[in-house]
Amino acid sequence: MIIELVGADTEAAGKSISELTASWGYPAEPVRAEKPAEDPDTKVVDPVSLAALIVSIPSAVLAVADITDRIRNRRRAGELIERARELQAQQATARLVLEDRSVDLATLTPDQLLDLTADEQ
Repeated sequence: MIIELVGADTEAAGKSISELTASWGYPAEPVRAEKPAEDPDTKVVDPVSLAALIVSIPSAVLAVADITDRIRNRRRAGELIERARELQAQQATARLVLEDRSVDLATLTPDQLLDLTADEQ
């Protein structure tokens, strides 16, 4: 990790940061830099930020797909549980059979059902 100190009193700030990182077990030498003059007309694209954005796009698409899949499966699980509750009113029980036990579907929430089925896969 690089800690850059900018300002008038970088000596005191450097000592403070060094003491803190030393207490974590990471002695450090702070880098002191002058604050660059900002030109309001200059617009620059940071290549590292651009690369990070490009790399993060596939994971964002995957996350959206996972959420969409979870919503669809949650709706289906809710319908299954509702059907199990209707059957329970007719003196029938619908149970989810797992490797080590079975669970009454009418007592579950949609999220619990999805978690149980995910654990089995």
